[in-house]
Amino acid sequence: MALKKFAFNVFKKDKFSRCGLIETHRGNIHTPAFMPVGTQATVKACTIDDIKKTGSEIILSNTYHLMIRPGVERIEKAGGLHTFMNCGLPILTDSGGFQVMSLSKLNKIDREKGAIFNSHIDGKKFYLSPEESIRIQLGLNSDILMIMDECPKKTDDYQLIKKSMDLSLYWAKRSKKAFGNNPHKALFGIVHGGLFKDLRLKSLKELMKIGFDGYAIGGLAVGETQSEMFSTLDDIKEFLPTAKPRYLMGVGTPSDILGAVKRGIDMFDCVLPTRSGRTGLAFTWQGRINIKNNKYQNDNTPLDPECDNLNLNRYSKNYLNHLFNTNEILASMLLSLHNINFYQELMTSIRNNINKGTFDQFYDKYIDKL
Repeated sequence: MALKKFAFNVFKKDKFSRCGLIETHRGNIHTPAFMPVGTQATVKACTIDDIKKTGSEIILSNTYHLMIRPGVERIEKAGGLHTFMNCGLPILTDSGGFQVMSLSKLNKIDREKGAIFNSHIDGKKFYLSPEESIRIQLGLNSDILMIMDECPKKTDDYQLIKKSMDLSLYWAKRSKKAFGNNPHKALFGIVHGGLFKDLRLKSLKELMKIGFDGYAIGGLAVGETQSEMFSTLDDIKEFLPTAKPRYLMGVGTPSDILGAVKRGIDMFDCVLPTRSGRTGLAFTWQGRINIKNNKYQNDNTPLDPECDNLNLNRYSKNYLNHLFNTNEILASMLLSLHNINFYQELMTSIRNNINKGTFDQFYDKYIDKL
């Protein structure tokens, strides 16, 4: 039986904001969508069953980290990443390009060979070319693959950003060729160009010539202000293909997501819900809460009365404060799950308001609150 082909359709728009449906053979993804991050084949402090119960329809995993350990061959022998981690949801894998930037002290860039890494674990040398990145992602059997790119740090150096963008375009062509014919999977291009409008538009234009199943905006969430990020999205929002999903990589806070949806973005990922959960920061409809604060020691009210999924409100602020202040593992588990659930409730509310034509009012109510 042939696998279902990857497809995307937009069925409702409210100005630039839009609701759509990504179809994969593993399941459908309603957009705008947030992808919890499962860097090392696990969403930290959460089980896959609980992730599903939050309404998450897709997760992200990390090519670089899985390449380092346990290695793609071990995952292939286990039947692929979905089997390995017992995850029936669609999985998007990044290409390793972000680690070219975030672990820049451990690598160097070669136009032909790609990124040459020294493992942050044991110093072992790895070569991550566009072809190797795609080979690994296909070996993991992910459903949405990303081209190999170079993600530069924020800089005002136009020539440096242009050089990086040109390299990413060269690697995009090689990634597309290596991907071959896989209609039941998707390959996304990544738009680069820093904060320079002309470079962003050139990158997008050249990627559209190559042709991809979706278009990601990379090189943001790397130190720029929220205003600069929104300005960059404003520069390209009218030029992005309407019939392809749009993915803003590594973003972000609830207000980041609201502002990006307003500018036509369909997909998001970020480690923030789980990373914040492990440090005691909760996202709620009333705003952010640092549950370790002493003022919650005698507060027996639930963390967020408006979030009632998974019975998470059985646990009071008082109890959660105690768990964090005694370094109990359950603290990280409960708050990480709460935060992912909040993000998915946010995405559901965003979609509902776009469908009703009331997204602008919803945006105005929460943009400064969340």
